[in-house]
Amino acid sequence: MFRVQIPSPQLLNYQKNSGHGGWENQTWVKMTGIKEAVQTEKAPAALGPYSQATKANDFLFVSGVLGLVPETGKFISDSVEDQTEQLLKNMGEILKAGGASYAAVVKTTIMLADLKDFKKVNEIYAKYFPSPAPARSTYQVAALPLDAKIEIECIAAI
Repeated sequence: MFRVQIPSPQLLNYQKNSGHGGWENQTWVKMTGIKEAVQTEKAPAALGPYSQATKANDFLFVSGVLGLVPETGKFISDSVEDQTEQLLKNMGEILKAGGASYAAVVKTTIMLADLKDFKKVNEIYAKYFPSPAPARSTYQVAALPLDAKIEIECIAAI
């Protein structure tokens, strides 16, 4: 894992009222956090200059995952069902490498090549995410990397 110190977007402003309608003793405290790349060989390597996932401020941000077989870098098959199943297995390995699980996922975004596959994907998706299910958005997109049928990204609490 790679660790990089980054500034947090949070600034805390502590102020004391002088009693005369003005402010005095203004102090700014800058909060910092750690950003850490997560990488596992048990899931397909990133297709570009990005991490499989990134840990930051008690969250794990998982990049879009495809239904590729890690050992071959090829799709498991052309079916959306097989790609979804493989994709979720890959996501599980990334979550595990980042110290999370499906139960810790709070948000997913699903990108489909064809929204007609929505019902098929839901049936498989439901097997992986326990109740309460994470918040979710689903979109049909013009194209996905490597002509995939589906791509999913997620955010998990750690």
